Amino acid sequence: MSSILVIDTGGTFNKRYDPKSGELMVDGTSQALRDITSKWLYDLKYISIIGKDSLEMDDRDRALLTETIRASAKNKIIVVHGTDTMDQSAEAIAGTKIAKQIVLTGAMVPYSVDPVEAAANLTSAFGFLVSCTKDGVYIAMNGVIEEYQKVIKDRIMGKFILSHTR
Repeated sequence: MSSILVIDTGGTFNKRYDPKSGELMVDGTSQALRDITSKWLYDLKYISIIGKDSLEMDDRDRALLTETIRASAKNKIIVVHGTDTMDQSAEAIAGTKIAKQIVLTGAMVPYSVDPVEAAANLTSAFGFLVSCTKDGVYIAMNGVIEEYQKVIKDRIMGKFILSHTR
């Protein structure tokens, strides 16, 4: 059984309420991931990089993410990412033609506020990746799991859907 690398980049998935500032801040400890996966009987490796809301991510962050994926000995990788620019990062990763199975996931609502969506998305990404045999970059959000270019964030409906226009 091969292990899976989970790369945590921040995003809403990881936000926690900071009582001093009164704001939701990205928690760089990956505590949400560890809470969700604590009972999973699988070899998971965690790396926390970037630690930003995806709206704050730039090309240097995407280059770091891509290089982290490329440098890993793991062929199966989950990237926990903010939902606003998940598609841009997926496209950047795919553009490098890395021969691995990579699934991006995240949450529209922080795990610390309501753990259901974050847990469901991460579990979906994990389940898909365990059985995935085709290299590529995928998005797993809101019950939709497909190649990244076929999944979009519908901002009106507030969820990810399959795209019929890409």
